[in-house]
Amino acid sequence: MDEMFDKLQAVADRYEELNELMSDPEVIADSDRFMALSKEEGSIRETVTKYRRYRQVMTEINDDNDLLREKLDPEMEAMTKDELKDLDEEKTQLEQEITVLMLPSDPNDDKNIIMEIHGAAGGDEASLFAADLFNMYTRYAERQGWNVEVIDENATEVGGFKEIVLMITGEKVYSKLKFENGAHRVQRVPVTESAGRVHTSTATVGVMPEYEDVDIDLDPKDIRTDVFRSSGAGGQHINKTSSAVRMTHLPTGVVVSMQDQRSQQQNRAKAMEILKQRVYDYYASREQNEYDEQRKTAVGTGDRSERIRTYNFPQNRVTDHRINLTLNKLDRVMNGELDEIIEALLLNEQAKKMEELNHG
Repeated sequence: MDEMFDKLQAVADRYEELNELMSDPEVIADSDRFMALSKEEGSIRETVTKYRRYRQVMTEINDDNDLLREKLDPEMEAMTKDELKDLDEEKTQLEQEITVLMLPSDPNDDKNIIMEIHGAAGGDEASLFAADLFNMYTRYAERQGWNVEVIDENATEVGGFKEIVLMITGEKVYSKLKFENGAHRVQRVPVTESAGRVHTSTATVGVMPEYEDVDIDLDPKDIRTDVFRSSGAGGQHINKTSSAVRMTHLPTGVVVSMQDQRSQQQNRAKAMEILKQRVYDYYASREQNEYDEQRKTAVGTGDRSERIRTYNFPQNRVTDHRINLTLNKLDRVMNGELDEIIEALLLNEQAKKMEELNHG
């Protein structure tokens, strides 16, 4: 614990320094620097507040223990012992909270995301389930005050999606949606099923952090660009011209289609930006997989092929297989009420990090 308190003192010192800097007129005049410093200040504020309270509690505990060594009247002694009991409980609570706050955080947690949802096994029913997942995440994003933008979609005749790609922006998006990576299984009676039999289908979800200023140069020779007519909403303008763009990065097979901008030039620029993100992620996740292989921790990583959750409609039940969590409120989950599942997954992640810290 002593080592952690040395670190905490360093964080508290940095907090003081940040507050001094943020009241400096020169820093205030430089809006980019001021924003960066205030973001850093905000990220450690809770840790410092709890640490300060912890030090105060320790001082009060020492004072009470000193007091109990003196000759006190029974009433005063009972009062001091009661106070000491409360302080000891608060000390334990603060130690746990501070430990969690000091756990190594995922550098991508603050980032926006690009999410891909694909209808996988199950034909039309899988595409309809992909649309249901899209609606579920959209509603959850609305509850969080996030913004959802559809980047690309490949709709099916039955009203589902073979694939839909979204950009979700807002506060700490990746930290809450990173656990959605993987295969989602649905069990229900399809609309097309006349005999009322329950079918099992799957859709896969890919979650990728949006990397700022992606430092990757793509060789133009490695990119094939196809231009086609936009489909879907957008009025007459969109269908008369071949403004939609599909870019394929040949070495990795990564494909990006873009048709939501007004002109081909805008679609090209947006497609290139997202292609860079996805190729960068392709290489980054390959390195991560190799790293995980070396450490043998590639269990429950949310690989796209790994079944992470089952949605059972007849029994209104959802099960997250990674943490053995079952909730009998599928209707509410599909309506975007994902907090209970996400909080349980976050706690599980924290517990794993604590274990690594203790055995590291």
